[in-house]
Amino acid sequence: DGAAVGTRGGSEGGKAKKHILCVNTYQMVLLLMFNTREKVTYEEMRVEILIPDRELTRSLQPLSVGKSSQRILVKTPKTKEIEASHTFAVNEAFTSAFHRVKIQQASARLGEAEPERNETRKKVEEDRKHEIEACIVRIMKSRKQLNHNQLVTEVVEQLNKRFQPSPLVIKKRIEGLIEREYMKRSDHDRKLYVYLA
Repeated sequence: DGAAVGTRGGSEGGKAKKHILCVNTYQMVLLLMFNTREKVTYEEMRVEILIPDRELTRSLQPLSVGKSSQRILVKTPKTKEIEASHTFAVNEAFTSAFHRVKIQQASARLGEAEPERNETRKKVEEDRKHEIEACIVRIMKSRKQLNHNQLVTEVVEQLNKRFQPSPLVIKKRIEGLIEREYMKRSDHDRKLYVYLA
């Protein structure tokens, strides 16, 4: 990531203005194809560069979508969807006030299908579940006894640099640890938890 490619932009007093484009590696390879030809189809890019379709689409979108004067590439036809027969050419009308131009990256979710997104979400939730439980056990091991609100507050404080755990999820994880006998509710106070070694 962070590769730089030179380009000429709109002219200032007849002199072409040069820019440094900050792009990812796939985008750099795509742009270098235009050093040897005027136009390139999506299919030609796919065959020559051999990167997965999803990555190719994600790399092309930031280069060819947006304000017409700020697109690095011009796509024909002018649609958001990208198909095999679509053609790309360098945008001779490209302008930027900046010498260094950072090309925004398309989000990973853009190319991610709904089932993949759900799968990713499930994996993240599963990882976080274990992280919350480990945090609860660490706190209870050092404190031995703690009431519910203090425990939830400490878990949130310890984990909020990484993610924001919800009190409801923390409560479920506490219940899970009680079932597995890592801790128990105090006999005389239901809101007080006792660590079991």
